[in-house]
Amino acid sequence: MPRPPKKFHPHPFEYHQELEVTIDSLTNLGDGIARVPIPSSEDPTQSTDWVVFVPFTLPAEKVRIRVFRNDKNHSRADLLEVLEASPDRATPACPLFGECGGCQYQHFTYDAQLAWKTRQVAELLEHMAGITHEVLPCHPSPKLWNYRSKITPHFDRPKNDVIGPIGFLPNGRRSGQIDVVQCPIAMDEINAALPRLRDETRQRAKSYKKGATLLLRATDGRVESNHNAVATEKVGKLTFDFLAGDFFQNNPFILPDFTGHVAREASAGNTRFLVDAYCGSGLFALTLAEHFEKVAGVEVSETSADWARRNAETNGITNATFLASSAEAIFKDIQFPAAETAIVIDPPRKGCSQEFLDQLIAFGPARVVYVSCNPATQVRDLAILTEAGFKLEKVQPFDLFPHTRHLESVMTLVRA
Repeated sequence: MPRPPKKFHPHPFEYHQELEVTIDSLTNLGDGIARVPIPSSEDPTQSTDWVVFVPFTLPAEKVRIRVFRNDKNHSRADLLEVLEASPDRATPACPLFGECGGCQYQHFTYDAQLAWKTRQVAELLEHMAGITHEVLPCHPSPKLWNYRSKITPHFDRPKNDVIGPIGFLPNGRRSGQIDVVQCPIAMDEINAALPRLRDETRQRAKSYKKGATLLLRATDGRVESNHNAVATEKVGKLTFDFLAGDFFQNNPFILPDFTGHVAREASAGNTRFLVDAYCGSGLFALTLAEHFEKVAGVEVSETSADWARRNAETNGITNATFLASSAEAIFKDIQFPAAETAIVIDPPRKGCSQEFLDQLIAFGPARVVYVSCNPATQVRDLAILTEAGFKLEKVQPFDLFPHTRHLESVMTLVRA
């Protein structure tokens, strides 16, 4: 057996000890959960279940694993062999699956991916907020492969003026790179441009004094690699311009369904006005504008608010205004009556700050449609909003990221 790392803790398993286990369920990070009986620390004649996390496994599978780490209350192991496969197991489309950290679910059938993403949101609601609520089936992506309109491969600092692998982090690691020549979830235009950009980058190796991140953004049938160039995306009948390096949803094929659902939820009831509180370049404010008398988009970034104004003008939308407000006074310039106003929020992965939630609660809109790429922070914020008098009405996940553990969750709340 190989020598363990210096910080390896030998309880309850030896380093690289092999076990045969059955997978019970999955974590929200996509790892399989096995429970292994070990002697109880309080009474050695009794046993207790010890949790072992195993990536790339599925519920009900019997697998052979090799332990590489013991933590305080669980262990981690590598998958060596699937002894009894789940009927939901699929053959990964990418030869790098399991090595590259970009995808976690290529070994699932797509129906199983959707089912587990739906269950993930329901479990977070119950465990983090104590809320038992129906979660509608995760809305599928119209395109399962070649859907990403943006990728950002990385490389480490050149050695002797030579650039090593250009790609993404290895699975389960925080450093190093897996060399990615093609990516099956990236759009065809990106895969066509990737070899040339990789070659050009390597030819300029002497100009890099440290590692860097490349940009490939599909726009109008071409690929843009300049962060400050203008990119264009069409959503339904609308056209959006924004800087290629800035945030914009990266699965354009699902956006009409995605924004359409947000529009229906926000415009239900007696709402006449809309506030898009994290408006960016105007995705929700402008796709929803036709359903409201007036729309106000709010941004802490003046640059983003300016792009939203340009996009409103490009699309002939005259009932939307965009404000650049400080984080401490998001609703200061909003004159809409709260009882007739819906608010859409789509914060970054860290969720809403307490400062923002306090302002939202004080404003007291009739409806809140909370869009999130991180259901864990969304549920954390939901608990605060329900305590303040909002009622959860609907939960609808969307699969913007097939073959990965990521999803978008849309929760509708009404003022109780």
